Amino acid sequence: MKPVVTIRKGLPTEPGATRLLKASHALMESLFPAESNHYLPIEALLSDHILFRIAEVDNQIAGCAALALKDGYGEVKSMFVDPGHRGHKIGQLLLAELEQEAKANDLPWLYLETGNLLHAAHKLYENVGFNLRGPFGAYPEDPNSVFMEKRI
Repeated sequence: MKPVVTIRKGLPTEPGATRLLKASHALMESLFPAESNHYLPIEALLSDHILFRIAEVDNQIAGCAALALKDGYGEVKSMFVDPGHRGHKIGQLLLAELEQEAKANDLPWLYLETGNLLHAAHKLYENVGFNLRGPFGAYPEDPNSVFMEKRI
């Protein structure tokens, strides 16, 4: 039976969200050198220009993602789905929510940076319409990074 997934506004400081963010940070630190890790600290996700969303399954936090509101685009940040809940379209649902938020804020583009070894993430982003692009904002050129965009 397919689980029912709900997406809601939330805070990165909620225990389940913090658990996922710490797991994501640990994974990034195990795969990439420090200079290639561009995740935001949990406290930074509380900023007024960042919208944080939580995916729940049976009232348990199963995923999270953030949208940083930038000048002319929204940046997908802190996207992570609990490994035990993967395969249930949670990532797609979170991205759809962020896309709606970007549209509501009159942002015509979604951009993201992700690690070059995160092939499942690349496939997810491609499946929902993201394409490769070069670095944006303050990101340097980095062989460990993949940059993507989606016109919305």
